Amino acid sequence: MSPYLAELIGTAFIIVLGDGVVASVILNKSKGYQSGWIVITIGWAMAVFIGVYATASSSGAHLNPAVTFAQALMGNFAWSKVPLYILSQITGAMLGALLVWLCYKKHFDATPDPDTKLGVFCTIPAIRDKKYNFLTEFIATAVFILALCYLTSPTVGIGSLDALPVAFVVLAIGLSLGGPTGYAINPARDLGPRFMHFLLPISGKRNSDWDYAWIPILGPLAGAAAAAFLFKYCLSGR
Repeated sequence: MSPYLAELIGTAFIIVLGDGVVASVILNKSKGYQSGWIVITIGWAMAVFIGVYATASSSGAHLNPAVTFAQALMGNFAWSKVPLYILSQITGAMLGALLVWLCYKKHFDATPDPDTKLGVFCTIPAIRDKKYNFLTEFIATAVFILALCYLTSPTVGIGSLDALPVAFVVLAIGLSLGGPTGYAINPARDLGPRFMHFLLPISGKRNSDWDYAWIPILGPLAGAAAAAFLFKYCLSGR
């Protein structure tokens, strides 16, 4: 499989399952309605697990512009591949969001609150303070990238379970640092579905909150850059 197709498919897996669990928890009349934050964080972690194990052998399973950016900054990934990797990730995120909307169309119709509908697609801060929201995304993504840098492949192959440590990192970040902003830690995860919220004919929807949209893009990218610099020049012993 082409690495670009793999990035598209893997990111679509993450969003259809990650945004899907959010839809299940917060949209009216869903079987999972009001099942809580623990369900959401576990669902996102498992979404990442599936996306990673499905595509790792084809593309390295970046599935996140922050990961691609960090890898390029550390010299582990060719800059010439970065634009198409990111485009594939955003396109995959849009596809995943479309599938979630199709699955939950009647539940979107049954949910009157426009903020809830937006919250299925993209992150909304619990307390809107842009400097702190940016800082939260910066810190959470830096922790995520540093944790990934320290993950090592097992000496004995374990197949798909090799992706499990990544899922555990995402789960830990969601439980510990996800409360303030919803832990985007992935620009494509937020931007692609936000585009779909803007484009889709969702009944009773609000604006797509473009005034906030730069935070889950630039915050993770800045956090990834800081983590890449810290790991390469201070922590890796190079």
